Amino acid sequence: MLMGDLDGGDCGDCGQDGGCDWLSPDALASARVLLGCFLATPDVTVRITEVEAYAGTDDPASHAYKGQTARNAVMFGPAGHLYTYTMHGHTCCNVVCSPAGVAQAVLIRAGEVVEGAEVARSRRRPGVSDAHLARGPGNLTRALGITMAHSGVDLCDRGSEVTLVRGELRASDSVAVGPRVGVKRSLGGPNASSFTIYFRTTVPRGSRVAVAAISVANTVK
Repeated sequence: MLMGDLDGGDCGDCGQDGGCDWLSPDALASARVLLGCFLATPDVTVRITEVEAYAGTDDPASHAYKGQTARNAVMFGPAGHLYTYTMHGHTCCNVVCSPAGVAQAVLIRAGEVVEGAEVARSRRRPGVSDAHLARGPGNLTRALGITMAHSGVDLCDRGSEVTLVRGELRASDSVAVGPRVGVKRSLGGPNASSFTIYFRTTVPRGSRVAVAAISVANTVK
């Protein structure tokens, strides 16, 4: 992957010694920042288009809610590492965003394949459209070739098998906010951070999303 060729992507403040200084320790704020960033493996790169925030031990829906275990240890930091888990036979991947011991992370739900489409197609079932190659958490990891073996990799080390490159929202991007998919538990009030942030073009059919596009800048502080 030629990182310098990516829109917005010299990785900003990504360090070579672990951690991404531009990630917020608050999962909801990091979810906003991750929209438009690039997640890459050696042969496929996706632009992140759908994310979901999980607030660690304060969030009943988070894997970290009941404390640290061998299974969720990567979530407890440091920031900038990849946390993977399996659900219904599919691998899902998360960007850890909080300092060591806090366990906030952002689930990457969907992306747009911007490099390596042919390789991504080879990893998906025949006939899948390009727009759907990395739509959905399990499809995204399949397209990228991410497995459970990648859990814990430093996303901000250019030598890692999975890397994160900073991007940004474009003027043409329309963003909406809605509840987390399949999660009934919130973090408190009706406007708590139990929301998913989307590019409208990647909202899966049947998701509970606000009808009108909402400015992320005004919605997620």
